[in-house]
Amino acid sequence: MKKTFGMLIAGVLAALSFDSNAQTAIPDDIKALLQKNACLACHNPDTRLVGPPYKEVAKKKYTDAQIVELIYDPKPEHWPGYPPMAPLKSVPKDEALKMAKWINSLDGGAKAPAKKPAAKKKA
Repeated sequence: MKKTFGMLIAGVLAALSFDSNAQTAIPDDIKALLQKNACLACHNPDTRLVGPPYKEVAKKKYTDAQIVELIYDPKPEHWPGYPPMAPLKSVPKDEALKMAKWINSLDGGAKAPAKKPAAKKKA
């Protein structure tokens, strides 16, 4: 009985400490896409696995379209210290875009303004 009670207390304490480090919840529709396309094998919203966490990707300020392009044609030079990602050309574009929008939402909605082309000087 004492052993069971001690394990119960340890479990409650572990749960309380875990709550203070709460993990980002993945919406069910996005989680289904991430699982279907094997993204969760290498990525997590908050912590490094094989690849960078999605929150770290969001901090790079890529546009949704840039993230989609990086799914199809990864740029390992953008992520030193991580193994190169394999191109995932089988991911449907509409699914890639939904995932990209969610990834970018992890940065609190803060977006870098789109760069405008430099104005040409008149002669």
